[in-house]
Amino acid sequence: MTIPNIIMTLLLIVISPKELKTINPNIKKIDIVEPVIKFETVTLTIYSPVIGETDSTPNITASGFKINTKHPERHKIIAVSRDLKKKWKFNTKVRITNGGKYNGVYTVKDVMNKRYKNRIDILVGVNHKPIKLRGIKVHEIIDTDE
Repeated sequence: MTIPNIIMTLLLIVISPKELKTINPNIKKIDIVEPVIKFETVTLTIYSPVIGETDSTPNITASGFKINTKHPERHKIIAVSRDLKKKWKFNTKVRITNGGKYNGVYTVKDVMNKRYKNRIDILVGVNHKPIKLRGIKVHEIIDTDE
């Protein structure tokens, strides 16, 4: 990048498009790009690492991740229905909103039984009451540090 290009880039950051046009009349159009966040609206449920709620290996997720069964909620793991698995692969980080105490960032490490659609399941400890929340917003977190 040349020095004039660097200066123009810095000017774009600190001055308005109208001010920039007076500095350089050759500029025809300035596009301001807003990030687009695409949400999925899903049903949220919870599950515990016990055989009745998982397969025969409750301490290992479908991705092969080993769960600390004494404090599973510390992992911040979700299982996703198979239709959502096509969109969010294992180790994808997602943000949950509109879910009250379940809001936050979670990692996809598990899949749900094939009978479920458009659903996420948050891994919790064994002494939680079952819940089912509808209208939960979920979106992928894109890592911009690459």
